[in-house]
Amino acid sequence: METTLFHVFRNTPLGREILMQSLYFCKQTRASINIYIPEYTKFLMYYENDVVQVDLDDSYLTQPETAKEHAKVLAADAGINPRFIGPMNFTASTLPDLPVDFDFMCCPRSISDLTSKLTLGHIGPKVRRIINSARFPVLMPSCQFKEWKSIMVFFGGSANAVKALKLGLHLSRTTGKPLDLFTQAGKLSKKHFTGILEERGLADQVKDCVREWYFFDQGKFEHNLYDVPHNALAVLGAYGHGLVKEMLFGSTMEMVQTTLTNNLLIAGPNYVIPQ
Repeated sequence: METTLFHVFRNTPLGREILMQSLYFCKQTRASINIYIPEYTKFLMYYENDVVQVDLDDSYLTQPETAKEHAKVLAADAGINPRFIGPMNFTASTLPDLPVDFDFMCCPRSISDLTSKLTLGHIGPKVRRIINSARFPVLMPSCQFKEWKSIMVFFGGSANAVKALKLGLHLSRTTGKPLDLFTQAGKLSKKHFTGILEERGLADQVKDCVREWYFFDQGKFEHNLYDVPHNALAVLGAYGHGLVKEMLFGSTMEMVQTTLTNNLLIAGPNYVIPQ
């Protein structure tokens, strides 16, 4: 079955960098890319338990006459044949409905607040809604194109951390990139976390596939993040009632996304692991 990534293209220098990141992700994972060039600043995404209205800023409508050609050139440079998609329906005359049957979606940290585009420290509420509702992981790229040489899964032992680990294992097998784990243990022993892996039937896979386990039982989380390689794809799990909230994510997610400039891949509470 074909793996697909959904990308909303913005015809600006920042949009170029983000599309290059999506194309790189697709090339590494052997996925196809579906590109949407918006004609309106809003669209709807109908999920199983939620309807998300995405509000874009006006920069997404920059020079529509050159947007498709620019996207084609970037895709050709990456050796990828893109698919350009449009709305399935219109809820209102200027409110298109877009499909959600993708395997990944690329979202900047904020897709509706132009002033925050070039900064860390804020994940837009609509992006949080997408992460919370989607059955697919969300790629949040750095604001400048960066190749990633390894995969770093943040593993804290929760159900969603297990999902993130399975996603990281899958990506490592698909891309051939080395896989590392990062755990801020607090007062818990490494035996506690290996026990979780054994219970979930993942102990042997971790032993065989994980290159290094960055295990910290001392020091502050934000200080230990310095050890995360700058060119790693960081994979995290987010909680529907913990890390994903209406106004803020939560201490762990906030610390990761405000501290690291890495590309992030976030699996929300409704992410369904491919069989």
